[in-house]
Amino acid sequence: MAAGEVVVAGSAEQFQQLLQQKERALVVVHFWAPWAPQCAQMNEVMATLAKEHTQVMFVQLEAEAVPEVSEKYEISSVPTFLFFKNSQKVDRLDGAHAPELTKKVQRHASSTSVSAGSNDSAKEDLNVRLKKLINAAPCMLFMKGSPKEPRCGFSKQMVEILNKHGISFSSFDIFSDEEVRQGLKTYSNWPTYPQLYVAGELIGGLDIIKELEASGELDTVCPKAQKLEDRYDVLCRYFKGLKINLEMLKSLINKAPVMLFMKGNKQTARCGFSKQIIEIINNTGVDYETFDILEDEEVRQGLKTYSNWPTYPQLYVKGELVGGLDIVKELKENGELLPILKGEN
Repeated sequence: MAAGEVVVAGSAEQFQQLLQQKERALVVVHFWAPWAPQCAQMNEVMATLAKEHTQVMFVQLEAEAVPEVSEKYEISSVPTFLFFKNSQKVDRLDGAHAPELTKKVQRHASSTSVSAGSNDSAKEDLNVRLKKLINAAPCMLFMKGSPKEPRCGFSKQMVEILNKHGISFSSFDIFSDEEVRQGLKTYSNWPTYPQLYVAGELIGGLDIIKELEASGELDTVCPKAQKLEDRYDVLCRYFKGLKINLEMLKSLINKAPVMLFMKGNKQTARCGFSKQIIEIINNTGVDYETFDILEDEEVRQGLKTYSNWPTYPQLYVKGELVGGLDIVKELKENGELLPILKGEN
């Protein structure tokens, strides 16, 4: 394989072989799909980056064609980019963000060629970055996954407590950046996750938050969330310039007790993730309606803002967002999906 070219991985075996190549320390893998126009755009970005960074291996892997690899690395939307060093995942980027992809490639590519004598400088750079992340919001939660899709029980409990108390917080998925995940443990001298910071200061993990909740101190320590009516005002201002207004969108979400916003329809799903969620819901025997977001760009973009959920498919029950494919899969595995679809939970 020539330097400066993007390599295509057509199987799990080929993918593993590429990760084990020794001549290039950094491997960047683009999980893509031919039906997604944003993936085609990012393939062009990858081709350009491959010419600029000949010491890096760039790989394209069709997510639905090699499902065992996609499932192993929890790929639930495309495009998604994974970064590997010595066959180990060190970073992740979800979505078509060319500038961010370029930054991550530059950062990881430069770190692979750093000499031993510059370790102190690299450590100092990481500490500056960690400080910025910790202070990115008045209340910052470093967790596994996201508030919508927590990927461990402790992170899930933490999110539930913060939401129950109406606490306004931003989060960082430590699975998305191995450097942050390991560096923050040393920086804060706290070995586990989740970690909650307020005004740049470490509050602690789940046990500490539970203690603060029990003593009644949590509400005084953490900032409160924006009031519902304030959120409604923000949404109204956003939708003011669109043909579809907020009330129309709410009406669409409540068109049926169970509404699925997807790419395509029940008969013809137009993406692999929509196809999977259709199959899961069909197996429950529950009646539902669908809306093809590819047919209406106003709804497609507006619903992302309304629900604060950036990807599709999106499942709603009685006007309330349940989540995307990952959440539905988890609910199915836990035996909770059917009661939720029936409105019992």
